[in-house]
Amino acid sequence: MRIALSGFTGKDSTILSQIIKSLEEAHIQTLIMNNTNQDIAKEVDLVLIPGGDRGILNYFHKMSVESAPVLGIYESNSTGFLAQVDVKGIDTIKEKLKFGNYDVREEERIAVNIDGKDVEPVLNDVAIFSNKSAILMEHFLRINNKDIWHDNSDGIIIATPIGSTAYAMSAGGPIVLQNSHVFVAISVNSLDNTRRPLIVSSESQIEISDITSSHHCEVILDGTFRIKIMDKLQCHKHEFPAKLVTLNNNYSATNIIEKKVKFAEDLLKMPPSAKLILKTLEYEGTMTQRDLINKTMLPERTIRLSLSHLLNRGYVKKKISLRDARQKIYELKI
Repeated sequence: MRIALSGFTGKDSTILSQIIKSLEEAHIQTLIMNNTNQDIAKEVDLVLIPGGDRGILNYFHKMSVESAPVLGIYESNSTGFLAQVDVKGIDTIKEKLKFGNYDVREEERIAVNIDGKDVEPVLNDVAIFSNKSAILMEHFLRINNKDIWHDNSDGIIIATPIGSTAYAMSAGGPIVLQNSHVFVAISVNSLDNTRRPLIVSSESQIEISDITSSHHCEVILDGTFRIKIMDKLQCHKHEFPAKLVTLNNNYSATNIIEKKVKFAEDLLKMPPSAKLILKTLEYEGTMTQRDLINKTMLPERTIRLSLSHLLNRGYVKKKISLRDARQKIYELKI
């Protein structure tokens, strides 16, 4: 059994040492993988990634070759939606890993081309919006070279089945079960109320072109990475799907959907500042209070009050950072 460790930085040296020691005690060979030796991903049995869901998304953004199954790890007992185990639980699962006692599911990714240039693929969704909120964007949607609509809206989202319960669901898109082999196109706040979410085969070629707005528009990859776009976005199924390790025998798509739906319902009842903090933690992973202030640009007092609300309601967990015992970090507890 060989396991590659990917995505660890200098700040993770203590965690990395703990994981390597634990795995080697079980006679599991470990290799360190980085951007210069991605081919290791094809040669090992499994890849371990820190940072929870965000770590998994970042890994598959950079992974252009076929990869061994991926297991995401957190720094706490919260499992998120994609990651499966906290770093303290490695000892309890290393025998399972050693003997391959786990399931692997495949999730389709979207290959993305912006203005004729290939960029990082996405696992959840790719979206186009004006760089300034509440500004309409005009565009044409074409599927397999056929015109589908000419629209004026806040933007458009193209999502995978696994991404259908992320941003796409918040925008009114359908929940799509995994292994459905479809993509979803959602026009966000269209001026035309007939623009309903569109489900297309994942074998389709999707094109959004003739993009115009009073401000420049941006492509947003998995809710985080932004790239300026001038005219055309092209999408199709990526050659290599994301392979994700499932340790829980009771795992099912409906469990994930129930979790996401409850989260979305609760989100509607929260103050705007609390919603922003939750979405930031969902996309960015664990963050300190200072990180949240810098990322959201909310006042420090607002951050403190919102975090207190979220902690009391059980949506967020506070813990001591394993990297720096003086730091308190916050993450989703769902």
